[in-house]
Amino acid sequence: MRPFSTFLFLSAMFLSYGVLRAAATVPATADVADSVPGRWQYISENMQTLPVDDRWWQTLGDRTLDSLIALGVERNFNVLAAIHRIEASRQAIRQARAGYYPTVNLSGGWTKTRTSGDMNGIGRATTMSYWNVGADVNWEIDVFGRVKARAAQAKARYRATRAEYAATMVSLCAEIARNYAALRTAQAQLAVARAHIESQDSVRHIAQARFEAELASKLDVEQANTIYYSTIATVPALEASASTAINAIAMLIGEYPERVAARLSKPGPMPQFDHPVAVGMPAELLRRRPDIIEAECQLAVAAQSIGIAKKEFLPTLSLNGSLGTSAHSAKDLFSDRSLSYTIAPTLSWTLFDGMARKAALAEAREQMKASVDAYNMAILTAVQETDNAMASYNSAMKEAVLLEEVVVHARKAFELSFELYRSGLTSFTNVADAQISYLQYADSLAAAQGNALAALVGLYEALGGGWTEAI
Repeated sequence: MRPFSTFLFLSAMFLSYGVLRAAATVPATADVADSVPGRWQYISENMQTLPVDDRWWQTLGDRTLDSLIALGVERNFNVLAAIHRIEASRQAIRQARAGYYPTVNLSGGWTKTRTSGDMNGIGRATTMSYWNVGADVNWEIDVFGRVKARAAQAKARYRATRAEYAATMVSLCAEIARNYAALRTAQAQLAVARAHIESQDSVRHIAQARFEAELASKLDVEQANTIYYSTIATVPALEASASTAINAIAMLIGEYPERVAARLSKPGPMPQFDHPVAVGMPAELLRRRPDIIEAECQLAVAAQSIGIAKKEFLPTLSLNGSLGTSAHSAKDLFSDRSLSYTIAPTLSWTLFDGMARKAALAEAREQMKASVDAYNMAILTAVQETDNAMASYNSAMKEAVLLEEVVVHARKAFELSFELYRSGLTSFTNVADAQISYLQYADSLAAAQGNALAALVGLYEALGGGWTEAI
């Protein structure tokens, strides 16, 4: 028996070694991107230094926006859910680390049994009762690091949830600012429309007076009325845009629209949007964007999964034991003769499981490859989004500056044409054309300023700024 037992043990060793070797031959994972561009594509108007103030919205100089973001940080339900996920992952770490310690189960009870007289050999039934109290202990000794690997994986998941929280905060701050920009843009366009409605109303009254004085045709009056009422027709859509922005802000800060509308319905100035932005180097983006940090943490989780899968090929050493007492009478439970115990160190080793562990290892490796691809994609996306955001902001700023000049000249052209018309020196067609152009360019300027602000917000979001505080 002893030589045969030795043979079985050696065979098991060689078999397990072969399985481990086979598992080790699984193709390696894809490579992680180890470099990013040395500079941004659009950099002429931006400083190549790392931002130092993550609360970028405070640079816009709008206290209302500051207060809205503060409310969103406190009340937004996506943020609250992210906080709960962080706490859940923190508890998962504690759960994984509990594997370092033994489990102890306590039991106790009273038992009464009756034995058949036909079966016990004495010809009559017997009855017996007894009390028992005991404790069972099971402890997996982490010789091969299985528990350690699971704890490390739980810690990596915890870091990933913290990065997810930061990403949620960055997105929240940007979304509030974007919708606030949309609100102020709609309000600015409404102000432009109402100012032009008032001006156009004066023009049409003058056209009517000239017609009644037989100094102008009925066509002049109808053209003036057409421009006037067409401008009025733009108001409902602009009011709806303002309401939509208020509703979006309300949802983001966790309040009902009517409460927010009472606060934001009054028109306010457009936040400051014309200032240089420190964007840093592309490599620094990897340390700022929470989505990249989260992808890196998920990469670590996948790597730990491979380690856990490999350790499943190794034996398990556990220490089992029990301590108890039993007696027919409760008063004898704790006497020396009632005490019993067992100690049973156990080494278990799964030699064959239908290749389930090998498949699990292969699955973990494929998940690792997917995580590598996701990480590389996150980096590529971050660089692209930042370059696009810089291009959009620079373009929007140039458009806003040029439109300011265009509006000045359009206003002068309208005033000049109107004075010439009142003097009878030009036709009303020139006035109408100048009126329409002035309105269009003024409306375009308001939209361009809003677009520049939204582009600035998008740039800060692409840079990963907005929230670095721990919870």
